[in-house]
Amino acid sequence: MTSARPNPVIRGLIFDFDGLVMDTETPIFEIWRAIYAEEGQSLELVDWQHALGTHGGFDPVAHLATLVGRRLNAPELADRVRREHWAACEALSLAPGVHALIEDGRQQGAGTALASSSPRSWVEAWVGHHRLRGLFDAVCAREDVRKVKPAPDLFLRAAARMGVASGECLVWEDSPNGILAATAAGMRCVAVRNAVTRGLALPPADLLLDSLEDVSLADVASRLKCRVAAAVRGPHIQSGVMGLSGQYQAEERRGG
Repeated sequence: MTSARPNPVIRGLIFDFDGLVMDTETPIFEIWRAIYAEEGQSLELVDWQHALGTHGGFDPVAHLATLVGRRLNAPELADRVRREHWAACEALSLAPGVHALIEDGRQQGAGTALASSSPRSWVEAWVGHHRLRGLFDAVCAREDVRKVKPAPDLFLRAAARMGVASGECLVWEDSPNGILAATAAGMRCVAVRNAVTRGLALPPADLLLDSLEDVSLADVASRLKCRVAAAVRGPHIQSGVMGLSGQYQAEERRGG
């Protein structure tokens, strides 16, 4: 009698930051909506969605300038948005359930990483603010890769830094660009809606949730028909993405 084949193994958990660990996406969308309204214009989610989870996907200043038919002061607007966004985020808590989920993964021995298209200074500031740094084996940001999401580079870099095969990683994402990046990296993906992405048609993911509140890692693993196991650190390279994953493995070994 042939023994049953074990469920696929998850050894690494990779979390998006903006919109997933903290819902920083809602306030910046509302800030830009207010700026558009001051000019008598509307910012639609169908346009804004291209800014989610990536960098350079949508230029609100150029878009608004086109709508109003005149040049706008881009540096002044950028400074205003930075100040208002930072102030709004200072009032935010972590997304419900995310802290417990990360701790759950660590208790089971899985590797944990952050992978964000945002600048490192932004991500590290909030990681420090919420005292999360000790919960992650790696923090990967815009400066760590050649291409941000929807390219797979950030997730492959995070897997390399954890020493976990890409096929043994589970990504937690909220944005269309992030889900596409996880798929391109050959990783399973749990999509978690937030206030902004709830109104979007998301690309296919392995599991779709409305919140991480009261969600256990064991329940997610059961629904995905996989099991969570301790990370086996080493030069794992998933054959489906051999070239890019191998490139990042080599760079990590060189300290690049």
